[in-house]
This record gives sequence, C-alpha cells and structure tokens, in this order.
Amino acid sequence: MKIAIAQLNYHIGNFESNTSQIIKSIEKAREEGVDIVLFAELAISGYPPRDFLEFDDFIEQCRLAIEKIALSCTDIAAVVGGPIKNETGIGKALYNAAWFLADRKVQKIIHKTLLPTYDIFDEYRYFEPNNVFELVEYKGQKIALTICEDLWNINDDNPMYQINPMNELMKLNPDLVLNIAASPFHYEQAKIRQDILQKNAKIYGIPLYYVNHVGAQTELLFDGGSLAINSKGEIVSELNYFEEDFQIIDNNQIHLLPKVSIRKQSKISLIHDALVMGVRNYFQKLGFKKAILGLSGGIDSAVTLVIAAEALGAEHVHSLLLPSQYSSDHSIKDAEDLAKNLGSSYDIVPIKALFEKFDNSLKPFFKELPFNIAEENIQARTRGVLLMAFSNKFGYILLNTSNKSEAAVGYGTLYGDMNGGLSVLGDVYKVDVFELAKYINRDKEVIPWNTITKPPSAELRPDQKDSDSLPDYEILDSILYQYIEKRLGPKEIIAMGYDEAIVLRVLKMVNTNEHKRYQTPPILRVSSKAFGMGRRVPIVAKYLS
Repeated sequence: MKIAIAQLNYHIGNFESNTSQIIKSIEKAREEGVDIVLFAELAISGYPPRDFLEFDDFIEQCRLAIEKIALSCTDIAAVVGGPIKNETGIGKALYNAAWFLADRKVQKIIHKTLLPTYDIFDEYRYFEPNNVFELVEYKGQKIALTICEDLWNINDDNPMYQINPMNELMKLNPDLVLNIAASPFHYEQAKIRQDILQKNAKIYGIPLYYVNHVGAQTELLFDGGSLAINSKGEIVSELNYFEEDFQIIDNNQIHLLPKVSIRKQSKISLIHDALVMGVRNYFQKLGFKKAILGLSGGIDSAVTLVIAAEALGAEHVHSLLLPSQYSSDHSIKDAEDLAKNLGSSYDIVPIKALFEKFDNSLKPFFKELPFNIAEENIQARTRGVLLMAFSNKFGYILLNTSNKSEAAVGYGTLYGDMNGGLSVLGDVYKVDVFELAKYINRDKEVIPWNTITKPPSAELRPDQKDSDSLPDYEILDSILYQYIEKRLGPKEIIAMGYDEAIVLRVLKMVNTNEHKRYQTPPILRVSSKAFGMGRRVPIVAKYLS
C-alpha cells in the first residue's frame, strides 16, 4: 500500500482554494499509483477556524467541499480533516473529524478524542470528544486513523488526559497508523513532536504516517515537517519545513527504507524562517502586497525591514525615517545605508517641527512642569500618526517593530511605536534580535554593523539609552523567560540566583503593562508562550503590582 503525505498551506474559510489544492494533490497521487493520500487536521476549513465553527453555514460549506473532494476519489482514498455536526444532541455541537473518502463517497468518519485546551488551543469550546474506537479497513489493511493529540498521551504515569486512544486502538490490531495534525510552530516544537511520534511507533511496533499544516494563519505559524516512521520508531521520511511538500512511501517497503538524518536548524535560523513565512502569508492571505515601517537606525526596525524584504520583496517595503532633535546623525545614516543595501525605498520626514507645535500648544497647560515621558510619548505618537497616514494614503500595512522584551515591560508608546497591523518581533527577546541581525549578516553586511554594536536607545531625550530605564537585556530577558515561558514565580526566580530587587521590579513591570499588550497588533508566535491568544492574564489585578 502506497501512502502519500500532502503537506499544504491552507487558508481559513477559503473553501475554493483549499478544495482545489486537495483535489490537485489527489490527482497527482493517483498518477503515482498511490492508495491513500493524507491531508491535515481541519484541512478543509483551515486551522484554527475558531468561532467560524459556530456558524451553521460555515459547517455546511465544509461538508459540501468534502463531498466534492470525495468525487475525485476514484481508484484512490483520501483522508481529509474537517468538522462534522454532532447529531446525538448530547454535548458540544461538533466533532473534529477525519473523513475517509473512497469510491467517490464518504466511507468513514473518525472523531478526535483528545481535545487540547491549553495555551493557544481551545478545542473543547467547540468540539465533543470521541469515545468510540474503531479502525478503517481499506484494501486489506486495518488502519488506525487518528487526529493530532490522540498520539500525545503515551505516558500512563502522568497522562495529559483521562484516556489513551492508542491503547484503545491497539486492542483492535491495526496494521498502520495515519495521523492528521495541526501542530503550530515554536522553536522547540519539532523535536518535541518527533520524539512523541517516534515513541508511539516504537512502543506499539507499528508504522506511523503523520501530516502537518504548513504556512501562517495570522499569529500562528505551522512549520510542516511531516513524517513517516517505521515500526522501530525510526524516521524514514521527513518533509520540508516552512514550505509545501509531497512525498510517497510504500508501506510494504517501509521496513526496508533507511532512516533519514533529521534536518537540524539553529534556534535563530528557525525563528528567521518562521518570521519570513509569517509575514509573507499574512500579506498574501489578506490580499495586500506592500508594507511600511518606521526605520530608526536601531536594531529592531532594521531586522524587521530585512525580514519584510525577504518575505515580500524589497520593492514592496517602504520605510519612513522620522528623526527628532534627539536622533543622532549615525542613526539616520545607518537607516539609509540599510535601505540602500536592500534596494528598498525610503523617505525622511523630520518630526522636530511637529513636536514643537505640540509642545507650544501644551505649554499653557503643562506650564513649567519638567520634560518627562509625556514629551517622549508625543514624539512616538507623532511618528505613529505619520506612518498611519502613509499607510492609509498608499495602501500599506504598517509593520510593528517592537520586540518581546519591550512588550513585556511596557517599554513602548500606545498609539505610537506600538501601532501596526502585524507585530513581527513581538515574540522575540532583544538578545535574540541581536542574534537575528548577526544571522542576517552571516554572508555579507546587510545590516550596518554599527546598528548591531551601538547601545540600544529610543532617542526620545538627550543621550538616552535603554539601560537608563531597564536592566541589561541579558539579565532582563533571562528573568522574562523564566516568568513568561517557564511560568515561575518571583520566589523561584530569586532562588535561581537573580537579584531580588531586579526580579520584583521586572515582574511588576510585566503585570502592570498588560493593558498595553491587549491593544497591540497580532504577534507572530515563535516561542512556547507568546503574548496574545496563548497568554491570558487579567488587566486589573493585584499580583506583583
């Protein structure tokens, strides 16, 4: 039996495109003599469809699209992920299902058992879990058809859920496992995923085929990396990362195939590739082509510009240089040099005169009060107004250039430098932004080295440096990582050897700036705990405030 893994980039709610892609892959597989072709979890709707699942019309369009796909299944079978109504009248209105299509009709529908409800996942909001275990029989083979997390509960000593679907399915003596998935990217996820899948194949002594989504769905990025694993738990086929792919494996020969050397990328190269894909797909799926950003001569805007240029083409990215009276000459030169290195257009729009007008208008009210954050924020908001004006006038999407460190501690101005339609670096700590810049310059100087080596500064007052207001980024980012990604409290972090006063100060800044993060653009997720849909903490709270 030949199995094809079709790793595709779906578009949520775009039934015409999703259906067309799936049918083309079925036709390709048929020409290659394939018996079964696999498509990802909720492939027909795109993942995650979220509250679209609450619309009857959306569910009906899913059903009609799958029935259309079934008509293409002559002399071949297909497994397609899609929702289906729960007709029992008990529990949630829908099941998350794998549809087995053959002989031009739906032959079997298998429901997902383990519904994730952590971090970015909220499947139990929509779906009823499965409690009936059965195999699919096709061409003399007994197939365990599973959906994503149904393979993840293999540690019976510490189960994530109350039931282990694989244990139940193994009682039915299947010949192979087909797993359709929607496993979002973070820079450690591929290794975690591979380990889980290999353990399943090895423990149960059965070949396993796994298909994942690829592409970006707003902030969620899917890296692909679909796999075929033999009964020894050895990976014999690994599909590409961050791009569509298609591979065929003969299940009769899988035990003879050599295990492959898993492609390994550094954390920084993974983040880079994920961000480029994320920007590209965000624009493609929204139907936009042009981006704009504020280019300051600092490292964050420099890295954002390079990623945008790689994703969209340098000719589709425009920069505004918005110097104030506090901007240094070398910052302006660094910004110009970068734009010229990339062949990307830019304009210089000084904000000094505009700031002075605001300052003069406010003097009767501010009187003799000293210069402080109010005047700093007026400059940032002036820049935000100018960037949004260009965005509206010329049809650009404004890219936000703030990093995760700044977003965490509130080192940004609402309606100013926090503006944007998409946050490119909002899940990348400052220390990793520096590493991204060095990675971009690995073959030649793209980002001026002065941008990388000079002390970071917002340049909103004379001789300002980030270190005036924040701990050194190496310390700050390490504390933030323990608090945000690892969910450690202040006592635990202090016990690791960090200065108590710094820890309490940093964590207080994180908690008291939650209101800002609620108003930021969507953030491309590259870590295991990004700001946004996966981190839900209250704005009005006393904890560490």
